[in-house]
Amino acid sequence: MTPRPGVDTPDHRGRTGLDRAGRDLDRNPGVVVRDVELTSQGWHVLRRTTFDFRRRDGRWVTQQRETYDRGNGAVVLPYDTARERVLLTRQFRYPAYVNEHPDGMLVEAAAGLLDDDPLAAVRREAAEELGVALGPLTHLWDAYMSPGSVTERLHFYAGPYTPADRTARGGGLEEDGEDIEVLELPFGEALAMTGDGRIRDGKTIMLLQWAALHGPFAPSRRAGQAGHAGQAGRVGHAQAE
Repeated sequence: MTPRPGVDTPDHRGRTGLDRAGRDLDRNPGVVVRDVELTSQGWHVLRRTTFDFRRRDGRWVTQQRETYDRGNGAVVLPYDTARERVLLTRQFRYPAYVNEHPDGMLVEAAAGLLDDDPLAAVRREAAEELGVALGPLTHLWDAYMSPGSVTERLHFYAGPYTPADRTARGGGLEEDGEDIEVLELPFGEALAMTGDGRIRDGKTIMLLQWAALHGPFAPSRRAGQAGHAGQAGRVGHAQAE
């Protein structure tokens, strides 16, 4: 039998055993994996898996699903509450362009695939894409963005920045084919863009909605900040008198 790259012998990335992913899964007693077939293996991997699935009525059926394994990723929303700004990117996305987006230029939060832990990844992507050195970050949630076919789990983060933290131009890495425009937008405008179609990226819509409802630009937060500012002003006035 001819050795199969990525299965029996190392492929162009030095990987073997790519057909083993999923074969040892036993966390769900209602799913029994029978076979895993590689259908494509570029930088990422496409697999066709055959498994038995127990339906809610107790019957077992055999199903096949294709999964696209591109690894996991992380995304971050830097925000400046003092100036009411957020940092986003704009770049060309061919999959969106071929699926009816007018020009393929998507406005997005900075994100990338994981080469290390998620927190390190978002700091790296923020530096490369946005040119900003981020301080404390808050982990918001993890989400499967397209669970019907893509295995990727995305880690969501947000954190404050100031103009002094913008230490470079950003724009991404040219050697990776990146040509990224950095956008510093008023938060209100960015939020409006999710409603009028100028922002159509799912992860970015989620982050902006969080920022408006529960995050740094939520009405309760703004009211609290205004109250603290007013109290500080009254104290300062009393001290001056």
